[in-house]
Amino acid sequence: MATSLTTTFNQQMQGFTSLPRQSQVGLLVGVAAVVALVASLFLWVTRPSYAVLFPGLGERESAQVMEALGRQGINYRIDPMTGALTVPAGRVHEARLQMATEGLPRTGGFGFELMEQDQGIGTSRLVETARYHRALEGELARSVSTLASVETARVHLAMPRETVFVRDRTKPSASVLVNLHPGRTLTERQVAGIVHLVSSSIPDLEPERVTVVDQRGQLLTPRDEDEGMNLSTRNLEFTRRMEESYVRRIMDIVSPIVGPDGVRAQVSADLDFSRIERTIENYDPELTALRSEQLAEEESRGSLGMMGIPGALTNQPPAGGVLDAEGEGVLGPDAAAMPGSSSRRMTRNYEVDRTISHVREAPGTVRRLSVAVVLDFREQLNEDGEMVREPIPQEELQRIENLVREAVGFDARRGDSVNVMNAPFRAVAEPDPFPAPVIWQEPWAQDLARMALVALVALLLILLVVRPMLKGLAAKGAPETEEEAEERKRLEGEGLGEDQLSLTHEGAGEPQALPGKKPASYEENLQRVRELIKEDPKLVAQVVKNWVAEDGS
Repeated sequence: MATSLTTTFNQQMQGFTSLPRQSQVGLLVGVAAVVALVASLFLWVTRPSYAVLFPGLGERESAQVMEALGRQGINYRIDPMTGALTVPAGRVHEARLQMATEGLPRTGGFGFELMEQDQGIGTSRLVETARYHRALEGELARSVSTLASVETARVHLAMPRETVFVRDRTKPSASVLVNLHPGRTLTERQVAGIVHLVSSSIPDLEPERVTVVDQRGQLLTPRDEDEGMNLSTRNLEFTRRMEESYVRRIMDIVSPIVGPDGVRAQVSADLDFSRIERTIENYDPELTALRSEQLAEEESRGSLGMMGIPGALTNQPPAGGVLDAEGEGVLGPDAAAMPGSSSRRMTRNYEVDRTISHVREAPGTVRRLSVAVVLDFREQLNEDGEMVREPIPQEELQRIENLVREAVGFDARRGDSVNVMNAPFRAVAEPDPFPAPVIWQEPWAQDLARMALVALVALLLILLVVRPMLKGLAAKGAPETEEEAEERKRLEGEGLGEDQLSLTHEGAGEPQALPGKKPASYEENLQRVRELIKEDPKLVAQVVKNWVAEDGS
């Protein structure tokens, strides 16, 4: 096998060297064009798809990242349409990790990395304060950018200078600019979350002094004049959540009986959002308790010392006293007849039962509930074994209604109403399934088609160009066979050469002469060739064979 390949290659080289110089140059150019075409197709097939490395990079950050990618040996491209920096899709995560080790990119705002930089000698306090504010803004912007709907964010802080004078103190404020992803929006709760995130990060910053604006210039934070509207919106949202809660209760208790597709429920809740505060003070006279008691008694009787004439006699001690029948002492024998006075005072303090209550009713109390439930007909087998739809018996409907009343906390004093009805549901047509993607739109199919196209082109080039060319070169450089050698010797003995037997092709210059004849017209040469074919057809066949071999080369 190796010997035959070597022989074939040698014959091809001999055939190539036997060609004229112009033919050799043309053959080399053709081979180079075929190789370039095959290489281009191969590179087109094996070319990796590129993905964006970091979205939203600025020119300065892109230059830094490109320099780092060049040092790491990672290929990159610049998208001519968007200007985004792209890398091979299979190396996106590797490139991001490599850039993270070098602290790139430095986009999305500078954070507290600014504080790590060399301040230099002679940095003023103003520059240090400005750098700190810039770092704080960058950190807040990074935090806001972590939200799913936010692509990028910028935060501006207005921090007044501190002063010891209370009158001159001003409160700080902040503005947040969010760039949202296409098709994304921020809910009121998300906006409120951004506002409280920023206000909680700055001392003395009130949430009312934080403004959030999107990339279209639309104000997302509510204004002061819309406080009443915002309160109504929150009330409506609370009402909707409560109604949904009641609906879930009904569905959870009725669905196991009639099936999840056999029940529909709606609840309308009338809520009271008024704020009421009252203070009640009650006294119960029947419930009393003795707190304290005070008793005071005084008694005085007449005396001789109080009835005489002033003088020495009045200063004499009174006569001795005697005891009465009760054992009490008196001043004298006639003391009972003397005048006197007595008093008795009693004070009792009672505590009366008193109740003081301060009632503050929370808003959102239920004033009335209206519940509507519709049940579908039940599918059952009839006597013939066919599936039919029949209404639910009235007794079962009543039981289901009682369950619904218990589930929603029915209160007749509030005027609640519950209506349960049985009606057949209309069959909902199933939506048409999404058409399956055609096979040629699949990525793997496109890659396979590109590879098949390259293989087909390469096969055609080999069969139609390379193979005939190599075969012609091998035939031209192959040694003569015995029959060809004998025929050549016979022609040389007759004085004829292969190049003397030629015909002029149509439109190919001047007519050529046959052997031993002068140049003649095309018709005469054609007639002589016909005669020559009749005389010696082998010679003509050999000449034609040589022509074919030369044209194929």
